[in-house]
Amino acid sequence: MALKTTPLTHFHRRQGARLVDFSGWEMPLHYGSQIEEHHRVRRDAGVFDVSHMLAIDLEGAGAEALLRRLLSKDVGRLARPGAALYALMLNEDGGIVDDVIAYQRGPAAFRVVVNAGPAEKDLAWIRRHGAGLSVTMTPRRDLAILAVQGPNARRRAAEALPAAAALLQGLARFQAAEADGAFVARTGYTGEDGCELMLPAERAEGVWRRLLDAGVAPCGLGARDTLRLEAGLNLYGQDMDEDVTPFECGLGWAVDLDGTRDFVGRAALAGARPRWQRLGLVLEDKGVLRHGQRVETAAGEGLVTSGGFAPTLGRSIALARVPLGVAPGASVSVAIRDKMAQAKCVQPPFVREGKPCIALLSGGDSARSIRNNP
Repeated sequence: MALKTTPLTHFHRRQGARLVDFSGWEMPLHYGSQIEEHHRVRRDAGVFDVSHMLAIDLEGAGAEALLRRLLSKDVGRLARPGAALYALMLNEDGGIVDDVIAYQRGPAAFRVVVNAGPAEKDLAWIRRHGAGLSVTMTPRRDLAILAVQGPNARRRAAEALPAAAALLQGLARFQAAEADGAFVARTGYTGEDGCELMLPAERAEGVWRRLLDAGVAPCGLGARDTLRLEAGLNLYGQDMDEDVTPFECGLGWAVDLDGTRDFVGRAALAGARPRWQRLGLVLEDKGVLRHGQRVETAAGEGLVTSGGFAPTLGRSIALARVPLGVAPGASVSVAIRDKMAQAKCVQPPFVREGKPCIALLSGGDSARSIRNNP
């Protein structure tokens, strides 16, 4: 089956990006150096083509009721257009169907952005639960999505989009607004400041070029993955899926069990006893932590859900699903090929807004969470 393409795939190819299959999409892995792109985002600004993700517009008298039923957080608390929240779609057992960002666009209008891999499953799930409600669902495959991230991202984006400059400079976190034909949201997936631009597909290449002219570095999904791993952000399909509850992958904060609002999965979560917890690992021996590696702890076996080299820290790190009772500071062993390597447990995130959140101790052979073990 042919890979899907974004409005920018042809441009990425012409610019020399290395293109790979990502969830059935032909996407840029990097533009020459994944490490350099990572550092550009941490230190300045980079732009990612994330048009494989899907924006879904929900409009009609039943739109709010549908999302209040579907999401783990209450969209009813989004008091004005542009307000946004991060939430989960859950199944009846409390497993995670997908994680989303929902934006209020008006009294009866919302935009929900879902991940690329489960997008078709999500559409079917929303249609199923919207049956009988007065809701129009519009998948916006006509939009491109550009994520501009880094400490200078909004300033450089304002240079590239002068008609939206005032909006970009004044936008609060987790807020969005529409200007110059673009939906601009101060959200992201790298642990840095920045914004996500949703705009008509035919404008994508022009805006991408202007961002590069403003000094923003083109970045691929390789750097996006190391940035989100350092930020301790879950990846759907690895760190969370339909067999794991939010409490078992560090997302209990994204579930609102207060009040009487009934939502899919609430009953299961209300009586749930977590089997696992999520912790971070910092490798102390040689090697690289990878998804799927076995973790041995004093409380039993666990699993590396995401792992890799952290360019900001110069160490290999991971997110792991480990038994209850394992605490930050504990030493564990990880099966790397045919050897057991030592790692230290920490509380994610590892890096946020360019600054390490863990301390690497003397000799580079140990680590501790700054936040939890001052």
